[in-house]
Amino acid sequence: MIDVNTAPYGVFLLRLSLGAMWMSHALLKLFVFTVPGFAGYLGSVGFPSALAWPIVLAELTGGILIIAGVYARHVALLLIPLMAGAMSVHIPNGWVFSSANGGWEYPAFLIATSFVLWLVGDGAFALRSRPLLFVGRPVAA
Repeated sequence: MIDVNTAPYGVFLLRLSLGAMWMSHALLKLFVFTVPGFAGYLGSVGFPSALAWPIVLAELTGGILIIAGVYARHVALLLIPLMAGAMSVHIPNGWVFSSANGGWEYPAFLIATSFVLWLVGDGAFALRSRPLLFVGRPVAA
């Protein structure tokens, strides 16, 4: 059973948390690893180094849009392939993300959370929201 009175606020909290996590990934690459350092890392794990800036910008912009609630559900869905790429690098390290070189449970959680936001919608206080075209009417207005 979904509580139609409180669910939009729960989704809002999910949206804020998820957006902050996407932004933190971008800011870590920008200020700690640096974009050239991240580009080198991408090359070392078999991805094109030229993807460094697009990934950082997608994570930062996506995080901001999710927090603001600007088509957050769709932005969250579009960001999933980025985290799937990150998860693919961490799978050989094992499950726990705190293991050497990081495991894959945290990227998997962010993928699941992004997918959940896509399913449930933008929540309360969204600046620009749009329902999915192939899903029935929203539970709450």
